[in-house]
Amino acid sequence: MATGGGMAQGGRRRRRRARRAGAINEINMTPFIDVMLVLLIVFMVAAPLLTAGVPLDLPRTASAPLNIDQKPVTLSIDAKGRVFLAESEIADADIVAQLTAAAKQGFEERIFVRGDKAVDYGRVAQVMAVVTGAGFRRVALVTESETR
Repeated sequence: MATGGGMAQGGRRRRRRARRAGAINEINMTPFIDVMLVLLIVFMVAAPLLTAGVPLDLPRTASAPLNIDQKPVTLSIDAKGRVFLAESEIADADIVAQLTAAAKQGFEERIFVRGDKAVDYGRVAQVMAVVTGAGFRRVALVTESETR
């Protein structure tokens, strides 16, 4: 048994490890800027779509616009007589339940009724009667200004 020779060949050899570079102390801003530009484009395209409601041809009057701090609850009646709460169509039987759920201030919430110029006045009066009959006290009709 050779103890000295085997040690040299089968023993541990020290390997020199390459020294790893230290931590990078800079923030790479390129991915951040790319993500922000994509989000900017998405919001620029989506913003006009958020303001669109149910397309109606509102009657024109000589009234002044109202100053309102918050977005009111809006019922729209299109030319075919269909009723929409915000932008979703609702059945006549569901008007009271949907308005009660949407009204944050309860029966003191301001409800705007938008009726198309071509819809029968009786249909607008019928929807307003349902709303006022449910207990909402602040119901108003929406018209466009004649100056447009």
